[in-house]
This record gives sequence, C-alpha cells and structure tokens, in this order.
Amino acid sequence: MGNRAVITTEKKDLGIYLHWNGGRDSVEAFLRYCDLRGFRPPDSDEYGWARLCQVIANFMGAGGLSVGISKYTTDERMDPGDNGIYVIRGWEIVDRVYPWGGFEEQDEYPLDMMLKEIDAAQPADQQLGAFLDAEEVPTSSVEVGDEVYVRQVGGRYEAFPVVGVGDGRVVNGLDTSGVPYVRMYNGDACADNINNYLRTPTVRRVPR
Repeated sequence: MGNRAVITTEKKDLGIYLHWNGGRDSVEAFLRYCDLRGFRPPDSDEYGWARLCQVIANFMGAGGLSVGISKYTTDERMDPGDNGIYVIRGWEIVDRVYPWGGFEEQDEYPLDMMLKEIDAAQPADQQLGAFLDAEEVPTSSVEVGDEVYVRQVGGRYEAFPVVGVGDGRVVNGLDTSGVPYVRMYNGDACADNINNYLRTPTVRRVPR
C-alpha cells in the first residue's frame, strides 16, 4: 500500500519515486517549495534532482523505501500505480501520465499548510520560517519604511527595510526608475548596488 507517484521531466531520463505523498497537492507543494528556495529545476540543472530529492526525503524521514531515484525507461514500466507519473517543466507540472486510464486528482491539503509542514521538516538553518506567513504584494506597491524579504544565497530569506525608490540612474544596466531598493549591501551607498533593487514582480512584505 502507499500513495505512490513518479516525478520526471519532459526529457524522461530520470524519475523520482514517491511511496507516500504522491497526490497532486503534495507534489505541487514540493515543487513550489523548491521554487521558493530558488533551486534550479531538474530540466535545467542536474543539481535540481538532488535538491528536489533532498526536500522530499527530509519531509518523508529516514524510511528506506519512501523515496527513490532511477533511470526512466518507459511510461508503462515506470507506472507506480496510485497517482501515476508527473511530468514537470521548471517547477510546474505540465503533463500527467496514467497508463491504466483516468484518475481523479487528490486535493486534500491546502498549499500553505503543506509548505509549512515541508519547511518544518528541513534543517533549521535552511527553513523559510516567517517568510511563508508574509503577505505577497506587487513590488510596485511597497513604500519607503516597509520591510520586505529578500532571498539570500542558499535559498533562505531575510527581511530588509525599503529605503528608497530608483531615480532613473542606470545601475549595472538596470534603469532604476520607480524600482524600490533595500538597505542590504553598501550601507548608505545602497542605491549603487544592483543587488539591493527589488526586481521581481512581487515581494513578501513583513506585516506592518
């Protein structure tokens, strides 16, 4: 018995086997967690396989049969039963393979809840923590005085104050017009460091 699934890419060269938590709600949460951590996905970098397995195995625990990885052969041979095969591109599910016929997707666990459970199972120095509770807002809406989370090397997030909005100077090729920036590097000269500018469409803001 189990709640089995296999995760592969469109290339179908490798597959990750899950004996438990193979429902779509769990698999989407594993993928989203890796995306939030800033990991490079398996279809663009071989380290993506390792990071995905690491996150899932931390969540599953030390049971020897809970997670496996193998060379992908054919859909029929890789079919684990239960939830079938998930095909991913980047950190998104783009196809489903059910060699035996149709199936109703599992949708029991809210994404926010699953992300927090996955996070709690990771080593303490790698957890996202309060970031997961922060409000996601358009970057264009943040104001000087707000605190926002910025991803650090290794995939953790740290909160920094927004201290200004770009005045149109070009910094490392970026037209800074209207782009908020934080005090993370370079102290009072933080406007001169491209890494301080918030260049994503949305950010997570510390509750006011």
